[in-house]
Amino acid sequence: MTDYSAHTPESASANARPKLPPSSTQSLAAGRALRKRMPRSQLGALSHHDRRPLEILAEQNSTRLQHLIPLRNERMSQSPFTFYRGTAALMAADLASEVHTDILVPSCGDAHVSNFGFYASPQRSLVFDLNDFDEAAWAPWEWDVKRLVASVIIAGQATSRNQDIVDAAALATVRAYAHTLRANLGLSPTERYYTHIDADAGVATLPNDAQRVLRKAIKHARRRTGERSVKKLTVTDEHGYMRFVLQPPTLSQVADGTLQQMLHLMEHYLENTNFDIHQLLQHYEVVNIVRRVVGVGSVGTRCTLNLLQDGDRNALLLQGKEAGKSVLEQYGGITQPQILRDGVARHGEGARVVSMQRVLQAVSDPFLGYLRYDGADFYVRQFHDMKGGIDADTLDDGPFKVYARACGVTLARAHSQSPRAALISGYLGNGRVAAQALLEWGYAYADRSRSDYGQFLASL
Repeated sequence: MTDYSAHTPESASANARPKLPPSSTQSLAAGRALRKRMPRSQLGALSHHDRRPLEILAEQNSTRLQHLIPLRNERMSQSPFTFYRGTAALMAADLASEVHTDILVPSCGDAHVSNFGFYASPQRSLVFDLNDFDEAAWAPWEWDVKRLVASVIIAGQATSRNQDIVDAAALATVRAYAHTLRANLGLSPTERYYTHIDADAGVATLPNDAQRVLRKAIKHARRRTGERSVKKLTVTDEHGYMRFVLQPPTLSQVADGTLQQMLHLMEHYLENTNFDIHQLLQHYEVVNIVRRVVGVGSVGTRCTLNLLQDGDRNALLLQGKEAGKSVLEQYGGITQPQILRDGVARHGEGARVVSMQRVLQAVSDPFLGYLRYDGADFYVRQFHDMKGGIDADTLDDGPFKVYARACGVTLARAHSQSPRAALISGYLGNGRVAAQALLEWGYAYADRSRSDYGQFLASL
């Protein structure tokens, strides 16, 4: 048996003691020193390189369900903002050509304003957080911030807002990010881990016009439960079995052979769930599975809705979604940490999505799981568990600025989970210089994205 008494601090020499991580004070100083290598004004420099936007989109489409590509094109063609939502790969390729701070953190990879919203915690309270992690991986912190700032600008321009309003919203996003990072340094890593944005508690602190918008969104989110979706999407046959009502192309039937494969997928999913969820699901059996079309950028990826039923006609909806390689790695060229590469090698890209979601979200769906089957990777989650969002297009100017700032706060909370958060904070300072630089970059990128959008429309 190992004699641990021989390794106590009292008996160990100073050289044998473990090396502690740098203090926040040391990291802040290192971050400030980084400004000499990369001035914060350089965050505003948009690179010019040999671009191939339509080729990248075609490359992505080549691995998707081909009969759904016209639908993806249709959704992306609706406006410059819907196009932007579907082009995380284009931005990752562009960012790869730019000088960056080299401060890598767990990143969302697609942190635009429509990928923040409400959902239910396991305690059934409503929280506001990031809600899309298909592209999540390690990347420079500023890549998420740039994608968010550009989305604020593009969303603002799409609704013909006054430039002063768009400027104020974008600047507030970066300042809120910087302020939250710095404030979180006053908390221990454990306290930062538990911090979350309670939707109801946060509303009372806002201006009246923003309160009205958020209370309406919260009310809508609370109605979007799995039980309500079951009533809306299913019927019960004469034998007491529930089944989906088909709504092609949104909900479509799967072939018998595919159905058997999907039942096997559920078995693999159960192998990778926590024991409490595994035990809970013993109450149910899978009675129906359909294909479902989701989102804008995800259209064409393989997605299913799984209907589970118990003996008392209680039902549960689980969504299974295909997981591909993150654009941050594939097009951004960021080498991922060994621990993430090992996880993907063993369990597939679904494990990456699930693990990164658990890092970046304050609280996550307990039903999250992943599987690899027949050469394809998937992740699983609950469907419509009080999930709701805020359509930035419909907001008045005041609430638009409040919402943009809330997204900046939320993104900072996610990045604060990284041990390098203090380094970022030291580099940013109060955020004024960086905010102005990122505003310039955001407008330049909005122009680029709008040009890509024009090429895209012309190619259809």
